[in-house]
Amino acid sequence: MILIDPPAWPAHGRLWSHVVSDRSLDELHAFARRLGIPSRGFDRDHYDVPSDRYAAVVAEGARPVSSRELVAALSAAGLRRRRGVGPGRRAPGQELLRPGRLVSGDAVAVVAPAGPVPADELAAGIALLESWGLSVRVAAHVHGRHPRLEHLAAPDEQRAGDMVHAWCTPDVAAVWVARGGTGCHRLVDRLDWPAMAQAGRRLLVGFSDVTALHEAVAQRLGLVTVHAPVLTSLGASEAATQDQVRRLLFEPDSTRTLLTGLSTVTGGAAEGVLFGGNLRTLTASLGTRAARPARGSILLIEDVGEQAYRVDGMLTQLMRAGWLDGVRGVVAGAFTDTGGSDVDGVVAYRLGALGVPMVNGARVGHIPDNQPLPFGVPVRLDADAGTLELTGAALA
Repeated sequence: MILIDPPAWPAHGRLWSHVVSDRSLDELHAFARRLGIPSRGFDRDHYDVPSDRYAAVVAEGARPVSSRELVAALSAAGLRRRRGVGPGRRAPGQELLRPGRLVSGDAVAVVAPAGPVPADELAAGIALLESWGLSVRVAAHVHGRHPRLEHLAAPDEQRAGDMVHAWCTPDVAAVWVARGGTGCHRLVDRLDWPAMAQAGRRLLVGFSDVTALHEAVAQRLGLVTVHAPVLTSLGASEAATQDQVRRLLFEPDSTRTLLTGLSTVTGGAAEGVLFGGNLRTLTASLGTRAARPARGSILLIEDVGEQAYRVDGMLTQLMRAGWLDGVRGVVAGAFTDTGGSDVDGVVAYRLGALGVPMVNGARVGHIPDNQPLPFGVPVRLDADAGTLELTGAALA
């Protein structure tokens, strides 16, 4: 039976109800689809429904109950999922759930949620994963092309379908993105988040435009992800970088120091959950449901092909939106192909004014030695020593 409690939960300037099933999540998802309740409204064991839809949900057959009765029914059915137990939303700055480390024999799915994939560069990356003992499965549309938009690997529905299929395949341990570019933002609202939440913990690996997926997975599933080279750049990465990626994924207990040799912009030390990615992609999330502010985090940013005035505009937008409010520290990575403009100076000047510990010179970004970083885990930034360290293992 479908149950709904009174609209008494405030969020985003409205009051909300919870809709649940006391039989199965399949029944709940089918009911939501019938009413056109968006999949993004699902959170662990229920759908959030605004007060103006309460009457329509009841008219469709949901039984009104008190909030206490709703929780009791969920618990009795064994369907209640408490926060921190399984994939689900977690507040900004909160430590996220760790997927398991990789072991030899694990299956890794390769997807192309963004730009077209060069076959030879992908083959080199796949060969490296296979040399690590991983079983690599390439999604159906990785080698595709969009019929009209040459900057995309395939139509949105095909790229999104590959992503969901890969994530929900039971024996897949990790989903590794083939290439960045642009296009990941187009998929975020097309992904079947309820199905991905039910699939359990998976590891997402990639960087650049994949920042949109890192942010969405953190926001919707509450899972740790790894900011590391996409497969088309992994094969050409420096041998030391390849080994660092392997050790982080296979031997996370051996990795405590993430970055060294950083240059001090603003001194001091801070702890927080590591978060961030590509600056342009983060800025493009503002105003969307997937936007996840930097509050309580140590923020990492990098970018490519952006000049100083454009970076200044993006940072200004983030500041005006309040997105940087409560950030605890900043790590500036590599800003490459800047047309000779002083992007590093602009980033240091604008973000140094926040008054939190800040460093630059991190070897993270569109460079051959792009260092792997786990997002969603607690870290300690020592801006005076120029180090970024984990306070625990990156993966389970």
